[in-house]
Amino acid sequence: MVYLFIRKRKNPDTHHYSIISSWTGSVGDREKLVRVISSTFMIQVMDFQKWIVVFLILSLHVCATAAEDIDINYEWHSCGTNGTYSRDSAYQKNLDNLLPSLSNNVNEYGFYNGSVGQGSDRVSAIVLCRGDADINLCRDCVSDNARRILEWCPTQKEAFRWYNICSIYYSDESILGSLRTTPEITQFSSISLKNPAQFNGNLTVMVDRLRTQAAGGGPFLKYAADITSGPDQQTIFSYVQCTPDLSVRDCTDCINTAIDLWNKSEGNGRIGARVLRPSCFFRYEISSFFGTSLINESVSTPPPSALPSGSSDGNKTVIIIVIVVAIAAGLIGVAICIFVILRKRQKRKANSPVKSLEETSSTVEISTVESLKYDLNTIQNATNNFSEANKLGEGGFGPVYKGKLENGLEIAVKRLSENSRQGNLEFKNEMALMARLQHRNLVRLLGYCQEGREMILVYEFVPNGGLDHILFDPIKRGYLNWGRRYKIIEGISRGLVYLHEDSRLRIIHRDLKASNILLDEDLNPKIADFGMARLFTLDETQGSTSRIVGTYGYMAPEYAWQGLFSLRSDVYSFGVLVLEIISGQKNIDFQKGESMKDLLSYAWTHWKGGSASNVMDPMLRGTSSPGHEITKCIHIALLCVQENVADRPTMTEVLQMLSNLTMSLPVPLAPGFFIHSSVSSEASNNSTRNEMSISEQFPR
Repeated sequence: MVYLFIRKRKNPDTHHYSIISSWTGSVGDREKLVRVISSTFMIQVMDFQKWIVVFLILSLHVCATAAEDIDINYEWHSCGTNGTYSRDSAYQKNLDNLLPSLSNNVNEYGFYNGSVGQGSDRVSAIVLCRGDADINLCRDCVSDNARRILEWCPTQKEAFRWYNICSIYYSDESILGSLRTTPEITQFSSISLKNPAQFNGNLTVMVDRLRTQAAGGGPFLKYAADITSGPDQQTIFSYVQCTPDLSVRDCTDCINTAIDLWNKSEGNGRIGARVLRPSCFFRYEISSFFGTSLINESVSTPPPSALPSGSSDGNKTVIIIVIVVAIAAGLIGVAICIFVILRKRQKRKANSPVKSLEETSSTVEISTVESLKYDLNTIQNATNNFSEANKLGEGGFGPVYKGKLENGLEIAVKRLSENSRQGNLEFKNEMALMARLQHRNLVRLLGYCQEGREMILVYEFVPNGGLDHILFDPIKRGYLNWGRRYKIIEGISRGLVYLHEDSRLRIIHRDLKASNILLDEDLNPKIADFGMARLFTLDETQGSTSRIVGTYGYMAPEYAWQGLFSLRSDVYSFGVLVLEIISGQKNIDFQKGESMKDLLSYAWTHWKGGSASNVMDPMLRGTSSPGHEITKCIHIALLCVQENVADRPTMTEVLQMLSNLTMSLPVPLAPGFFIHSSVSSEASNNSTRNEMSISEQFPR
């Protein structure tokens, strides 16, 4: 608490002071204090030294607030109406697992949506930070919020806690991509407007513009802020935001009903108000409460009130001197402020490598993604209005169409199906992810389209389609001699090395399979289908999930059974894929006799028995295929599918083995998952075959 002491006017000859204001440091109160000081300043004869102290204190406190960027103080909470859970229940355990992970899982745009558990014990959570919040401050806010939310709602199955820059909402209901308008609260200032009709008219015009801007703000930035002039030389500051997983319509509806709620409350005649919801919020004040970087169209701040005239020349002289001293003190304060902020930022940069990544890339990335936008008419013309004749296939995301742009460029268009539950969020994350990745063994994103309910991704067209269409066709796979198959194996490994080690983000694909490997005109492999991306801290290389989404037969055992994934989960899938390429057989449909019900068991048995050549595709036998090279690749594949995660090589090591076939290799241990038993019905229920793939990102 900062106390400012002002000399009493009635006793100008004494040095007696009284407290006229206390200040907690919030932005709104600070604005009020400045006005109090300004008005008191101009009508009183003051001791100049005391005013220097006052201005220095004020400047330093403003600096401290600026150095912290944004006030993250707690604002409000609600415990919901979904009932309670008992101590030591499965719901509590899932909640205890989910809450501590929220801050690390928040992506670079200040958003996270995830869940832990199954059925009635499932806990789902939404995390949202204000658009101007630095990513480190956002995560600090979320971390503190997650620790404290249980203190306020110790046994409730639903809770919503709102800070100035971050909010957490969790529930026992599914909330991914859905509009949540409750719990909600309307808060408003106790100070009434002098001219509410004009004020609300100006505010409404601005909010209408902000609502449209936020709802159509692209896949990351569903927020908008601005200022406008109000009556009586006031400046109106307003901000709206939706969670980025909402569609344009849902975001618009959420903000509209929030504004309607405000209109029907006492808040529409007050100088400030807010409506808070899990999926959106709306707020306005007559003083700044957000960073100026959010404002797209600046409006000049109203000029200060005219200075009152003094009653004598002596008073005028004193006033002039006071103004000069005040300006000098203010300049000193500004200099100190700049110094404090620079030191603070240097310290943050030194302590946080993630911050460095955000500072140098976020603006460029947003600009890059926006530059890739296509309009819907262009896509419709390219695909003959999504005709069945142009349809290439159907996946968990939706149908894929071949198209041709006016410049002759052939494209592949992935269109979100309306009944896709996770499609909205997957669309946004796939675009954000693919826009950053450039490698010859990755499918290249050309652009995107988002208009109304249409969400579309535009990729380069890869003419030979999926590897599975050639590899598992009894006739077409004859075209894949060993040289071409080896080229495909090596290309896939190079793409994975880029994802795991060489790209700026450490990415786990989690659904590597033959249908997600596309072949260009020269049969160069390109890894495709990145669906759901989450941003993790720098040193993380593994994680866990309760939503097992992948393809049966390719999933590593620790992922299928426990939801644990890591870089070496992809290594396992790569090993399965290599055995499929060598044998020409699908792992999930493989059967040799009564005892050999999967490809891994078959390869392991013959490798141990010294007859690894039996794993080879019969079409490769009797040709000039080098048997020792094929056997070495089987050896490498078996190293990749070992049950113990730590025993599997990294993809960098795999690429070294493939590049140097004379390298001595360790003896593999038994493969995981398929040796002793098949997948149980429970595991099968937790996995989805041919579902949208899941990719995980870890910033470097």
